Amino acid sequence: MRWMTRERIRMDRAACAWMIRRFIDPGAQFMFVPGDGALERAKAENAVPFVIPGAEVARHGRRIGLDILVEQHRADDAALSMLAGIVRAADIRELRATVPEAAGLAAVLHGFFLLNRPDAETLDLELPLFDALYRYCQEQVIRGT
Repeated sequence: MRWMTRERIRMDRAACAWMIRRFIDPGAQFMFVPGDGALERAKAENAVPFVIPGAEVARHGRRIGLDILVEQHRADDAALSMLAGIVRAADIRELRATVPEAAGLAAVLHGFFLLNRPDAETLDLELPLFDALYRYCQEQVIRGT
């Protein structure tokens, strides 16, 4: 399936792409497009839009796109819910201090952004980071912390 989001991938877009690839659509093909007209372009190209204003999977107040994907596809996965909380806090600056892991995640993903590589390459580099964060969350859930 084809999935579309805005170019210059950042926090929520990267986390959503990771979840899509790992849990929803392992063969997902991602398209990264300019923000203006992205929702219309997704419809025209028969791609599923995510983290595009007006899309179902997008930020709504303090609910980020990843929150929506977790609710829709893996609501029973406590580790994934924990990961979404870390991403939410990293993505929403005023929440950052409320989750210890958020500042580190925000710093690393901002570093990837600053490398200014093509979005597909950036995502390939970030996927293992989210794999590791998910494994960390699984361990925390098992320990009950």
